[in-house]
Amino acid sequence: MCWLILIIGTVKNVMVKDTGLLCEEKEISAMYAKDQEKSQNNFNLKMNYIILDLEATCWKDRNIQKQNEIIEIGAIKINEQGKSLSEFCEFIKPKHNPVLSDFCKELTTITQEEIDAADTYENVIDRFKGWINLNEPYVLCSWGFYDKKQFQKDGELHQLNTEWLKNHISVKHQYAEIKNLNKPIGMGGALKKEKLTLEGTHHRGIDDARNIAKIFKAHFGKWNVK
Repeated sequence: MCWLILIIGTVKNVMVKDTGLLCEEKEISAMYAKDQEKSQNNFNLKMNYIILDLEATCWKDRNIQKQNEIIEIGAIKINEQGKSLSEFCEFIKPKHNPVLSDFCKELTTITQEEIDAADTYENVIDRFKGWINLNEPYVLCSWGFYDKKQFQKDGELHQLNTEWLKNHISVKHQYAEIKNLNKPIGMGGALKKEKLTLEGTHHRGIDDARNIAKIFKAHFGKWNVK
């Protein structure tokens, strides 16, 4: 009889422990679901996601001591629901080196005629900021940090305020975190991972912006835009 009581007591203890584990698991699941809901709610707030890509003057010989200047801004505006609202694409005439190198023309497919007919950086950037609408919540999203740094350099060159660049994320680096990659990868590699087609011409600002937007939409709600 004593042995029977001992066994029952042991079973009861195990049941109590198991119940505790189940409760703990339920609490963790509830916390995770709450975090996911909070993250998703952030994407339900009013926000314009500006998916952008820049092209700049460049030379085959990287030892040439010339400042790179933006020659194209390509961007897609996506709202808080993940819907593409509009596009922005303009060429810019460089201040210091308005004649493109053969290497630059071949890489970007941008012609000298398009640059000759382009407006100045000051005027284009004013139109770009007007298109973004700085009075509404927005975040700039590019494949890496290069684009933000190039904007800052051109802003300094033309002695313009660059405070509007502070709301920025690198889709490239966050994509690596989302996919648990060892290191960030190129846009082309990310498109392949997502089984998405690279459309348009690589190294054209507007085409690259469209392709980055496809990756952004594929994981909409997962980006850390705080």
